[in-house]
Amino acid sequence: MSDTATSGVKQGFQLKSASVSMTALELYYFDDREFEEILRDKISQAPGFFKDTPLIISLEKYQGLDSELDFFKIIGTCRRNHIHVIGVRGGNDDQRRLARGAALALLPGSGQRDRAHETDQPTAAEAETAPAPSASAGDPPPARIISQPVRSGQQIHAPDGDLVILAPVQAGAEVLAAGNIHVYGPLRGRALAGIHGAESARIFCQSLEAELVSIAGHYKISEDLQDNGWKSAVQIQLRDDLLVVTPLDKA
Repeated sequence: MSDTATSGVKQGFQLKSASVSMTALELYYFDDREFEEILRDKISQAPGFFKDTPLIISLEKYQGLDSELDFFKIIGTCRRNHIHVIGVRGGNDDQRRLARGAALALLPGSGQRDRAHETDQPTAAEAETAPAPSASAGDPPPARIISQPVRSGQQIHAPDGDLVILAPVQAGAEVLAAGNIHVYGPLRGRALAGIHGAESARIFCQSLEAELVSIAGHYKISEDLQDNGWKSAVQIQLRDDLLVVTPLDKA
């Protein structure tokens, strides 16, 4: 085909950054049968939340060091339950080799991120000549503010900072934020704060009627919430890996 014939054709794709809500499965040991039983139990608690979700296997606390980890079994079990394993976080060299063989993406663990950060630090001489950061470099990212009701089926995402909603969040809607979530109205859908792992994130709402709330991957469903602060103004925060609901007038 001539250059003239192809000159008006757009390229087949573009690569763009994307912020996607991820769920991490923190694996301590692996027993095929027990794994599926526990997975099904977790899914039954919030089936809509886990359906077709992308999943990261975290090996940072994995203790089964003497046996080879069968990622194909993990992937197969998750697929049978409509969960899609896309990558592995952390792990030793052998585990990451096995994960690569199962066509999984490799993500650094927290220790690996720390080591990478340390190797990137400038030397004393470099630090003396490096330009000083601008005054705004440490400023938090601006909050995303939504003034309209979030309707069923909608998803509102604040990938970098807080999310402020000046209206109700209806049942079947989903709101996500890297930081805190503030809902100045009833929260009836799903709210996921600290989606990148910020355990200090909080959820505030004027009326707790949520289908699910989550902070840094720790979640509670509607049935767990109705005994504490239901249909009242509350804040939700993470303490010792547990979600704690506190009335706003006692916060």
